[in-house]
Amino acid sequence: MRTVRVTGAEFDVRDEGEGDAVLLVAGGGASGRVWDLHQVPALRAAGFRVLTFDRRPLRNTQAAPDPRTAAVELLYVLAELDLPRCRAVGVSAGAEVVQELMLARPGLVTGAVLMATRGRGDLSGRAMADAERELAAAGVRLPPRYAAWQRAVLNLSPATWRREDELLDWLDLFEAAERAGTAPVPVPADGEPADRLAALGRVTVPVLVLGFEHDLIVPPWLCREVAAALPSARYAEIADCGHYGYLERPAEVNSALLEFLTGAP
Repeated sequence: MRTVRVTGAEFDVRDEGEGDAVLLVAGGGASGRVWDLHQVPALRAAGFRVLTFDRRPLRNTQAAPDPRTAAVELLYVLAELDLPRCRAVGVSAGAEVVQELMLARPGLVTGAVLMATRGRGDLSGRAMADAERELAAAGVRLPPRYAAWQRAVLNLSPATWRREDELLDWLDLFEAAERAGTAPVPVPADGEPADRLAALGRVTVPVLVLGFEHDLIVPPWLCREVAAALPSARYAEIADCGHYGYLERPAEVNSALLEFLTGAP
């Protein structure tokens, strides 16, 4: 593992395997190790070099950087790692960061997979962000069991809720993370997300956009908008999963991921 310091943050970067490099960018507040259970082993087995990272702010703040700021930080990190080009995979806020990487440095990302992404704000997202900022400002911490239930409601598919043994495992995992203080609790940045759909028309590299059928956080129609805005993109939708689709349906997600990445330049 290598640590790279940028203005205001440190990045702990894990660099595993050999072959063409694939950068994995997790969602807001999530550890880079979220990829370790399913995506990292699949990519390494397919012959890729895999880079994941954790970002640690150097000052006491819960707010995540906006995608453009996060992309600028990552550009510096990749330069320090002497990585002139790579494929990139992002989910949720991480996918928005990958979009900004492609816009800021054409030629760096040679192909990208964007999961649960968006190119603009919407009413549902604004309402959720406002509520999360208000909750953080009030200093309220939800009881662990309730926080675990709420997280499951927002992020898992109704199909998973019907499988009670599987659901119980998720609830236990979420509650344990809440009690240990390791559950991701990012506070949205102030201000509305910029509309980047027109700008994405400048991205010419191949892109796969993956939507998750039952995603409440980033509904699939927002993902389809991104795919339509990108000149060389195609859209696919993974059934019976929510915002954590890459964890709920790893076999289906990895199949789409590897099919695309092995064909990307």
